[in-house]
Amino acid sequence: MKVVSLSVGLPREIEVEGGSVLTSIFKAPVDRRLRVTTLNFEGDEQSDLTVHGGVDKAVYVYPSEHYDKWGRELPGVEFPQAVFGENLTTEGLDEDVRIGDRFRIGTAEFVVTQPRLPCYKLGLRFGRMDMLKRMLRNGRTGFYFAVTTEGEVGAGDAIEPIERLDEGLTVADVVRLYTVDAKNQELLRRATQTSGLPDTWKDYFRKRLWDPDA
Repeated sequence: MKVVSLSVGLPREIEVEGGSVLTSIFKAPVDRRLRVTTLNFEGDEQSDLTVHGGVDKAVYVYPSEHYDKWGRELPGVEFPQAVFGENLTTEGLDEDVRIGDRFRIGTAEFVVTQPRLPCYKLGLRFGRMDMLKRMLRNGRTGFYFAVTTEGEVGAGDAIEPIERLDEGLTVADVVRLYTVDAKNQELLRRATQTSGLPDTWKDYFRKRLWDPDA
């Protein structure tokens, strides 16, 4: 497992029908090592902190293996590096990682926290708003890392497992609960008891649990 590329970007205004939008989805690969803190990589910044960024979503990870799958799904569409707005394009990791899995990359350490839920800005990036539904339907969402130890990371660095959980929810499980498996009560209960899952997700899933006394 390794980092294929490391990408960062700052907020920029883009023109849309009826005005403009501030977004940080435009990332560009860098050819040097960067320091990562508990909030982001140096040279990277989120635009809307009400839905992006924060300690639970400090680093966005996207599997490089998904790029070919997208190309087959949407022939003729270009998929340049980091087009999904990821910081780390990786090899050997996918949505089967579990919430709470821990990894070392370079001198930094990370923990898997949650899947990425696409917003309308992904549609703006591609110029097609169906990208949101497609990503949720095919499950190629990528996922977020929290930074447990700050350090430096560079393209080509190995991704070394520190702790891989044998039980608990995978990123794919959380996505399925949000989409096609929304009434799976057993999975919902497990989600509300998953220690590494942020409280916002737990609260959302608690509201979907049936009340046997109701």
